[in-house]
Amino acid sequence: MKRWWHRWLILPSELKRLGLIGLNQRNGTYLLPNNNRKFYRRVDDKLVTKTLAQEMGLAVPELYHVFKTQRGVTDIEETLAGFESFVMKPSRGSGGRGVLVIVGRRGKKFVKASGVVISAKDVERHATEILGGLFSLGGSRDVAMVEACISSHAELSKISYHGAPDVRVIMLHGYPVMAMLRVATRQSDGRANLHQGAIGIGIDLASGRTIHAIHHSSPITVHPDLDTDLIGLTIPGWSQVLEMATKGYEMTGLGYLGADLIVDATRGPVVIELNARPGLAIQLANATGLRHRFEKVKAHAMTHPGEDWKTRLEFSTQAFGKKIALP
Repeated sequence: MKRWWHRWLILPSELKRLGLIGLNQRNGTYLLPNNNRKFYRRVDDKLVTKTLAQEMGLAVPELYHVFKTQRGVTDIEETLAGFESFVMKPSRGSGGRGVLVIVGRRGKKFVKASGVVISAKDVERHATEILGGLFSLGGSRDVAMVEACISSHAELSKISYHGAPDVRVIMLHGYPVMAMLRVATRQSDGRANLHQGAIGIGIDLASGRTIHAIHHSSPITVHPDLDTDLIGLTIPGWSQVLEMATKGYEMTGLGYLGADLIVDATRGPVVIELNARPGLAIQLANATGLRHRFEKVKAHAMTHPGEDWKTRLEFSTQAFGKKIALP
């Protein structure tokens, strides 16, 4: 008999047994009861998130510049003249939309992560679209952040097509519940968002090893552009990744949270952003539903209130995988 993630049709009774949850259950049972709206700005505005993370002592990408007005954008070529590579993105963007990754220069032109060469006018146009709110939550006006381009760890770069892979960790009440690695493809244009064509790879919480992968919701084991194996890889600095993600709970006050990190080649893990509404494709990437894990965490948190990050992390790694050494 085929495993559930190999089949096109799954009965509702099977979904319930497997613990798979949908958006309605996520919102009604886990997101809304645990996320106070007054704290949303801490994750919806990436400039605020960056400041809070720095105050917590968590590593973040260096901020080069913030374009706040159209007048500032007209001088974009001069403003960015000193930066060989950078990432431009909306401060209040969602779903990875509006992220422009520049990895080098060719004369006066800019080279995107996918290898496509664009002009300064193209970059200016992109910044203008960000300011106009084209990529932002609710379509409201925004600012364009320009950050340092992260050099991903070599072990992860070899399985990603022209883009830095990132790790997403989903947490409930500050307990890590599930994690996945997202790697870029030619189709995703150097970005790591699954709906733009990136690959999702499930990670064992305790060991940090990749265990299962999907591309457009279908299981794969080899990168379609690079022909490299996706399963069995250990994420470098995995204990640090989990520590930084877990501290996101104290940083934001949000009970249901997704933390996105990149493992830099020299600095180790850095926080890219936090998300109050992380998607559910992580279940397909891990070939495991979230509900059973969520219920286990809820029951534990009720009987063990106020646990510190080390204790929460130890619980999760014991409950959902093998034990790892803590710092």
